[in-house]
Amino acid sequence: MKSKYKNRATLRLLLISGAVVILDQFTKYLIATTLMLHETVAITPFFNITHVLNPGGAFGLFADHSAVVRKFFFLFVSSVVACAILWFYIKTADGYPLLASGLAAIFGGAVGNLIDRFRYGKVVDFLDFYIGYYHWPAFNVADSAICVGMAIFIYHVLLNKMPDF
Repeated sequence: MKSKYKNRATLRLLLISGAVVILDQFTKYLIATTLMLHETVAITPFFNITHVLNPGGAFGLFADHSAVVRKFFFLFVSSVVACAILWFYIKTADGYPLLASGLAAIFGGAVGNLIDRFRYGKVVDFLDFYIGYYHWPAFNVADSAICVGMAIFIYHVLLNKMPDF
């Protein structure tokens, strides 16, 4: 019976994180092949598709550091975080399917952005929300999956629905 649950957990991880990585890389490919860097397409009065490359982390963290420092830092940290998420996933997947789904989304998002960091040393971002002249930092599908996964994780923490280790 235990292997049945492990198979479900493995399938959940592969489906969710795989879908995130595929959708993330596909949308980034579409943006990179159809829009010039910094080109913008207005979609609504508060949303654009804008092709940008983010050399830093979330909200441009470390963007002003040298490329070597950024590459080492983000490749190292992203790899460690991905491994930690996998470990936590393995420990929680059987009894906490919603939490496991959130962790799989975080893992898929981390892998999606890690692919960009290996390929370009930067992350392709394109979702640009704004009000007037105030723009939220551009982001991508991987970032969205990480945010959704983190919201699920925070929900479990706040409601004390975490597994015992």
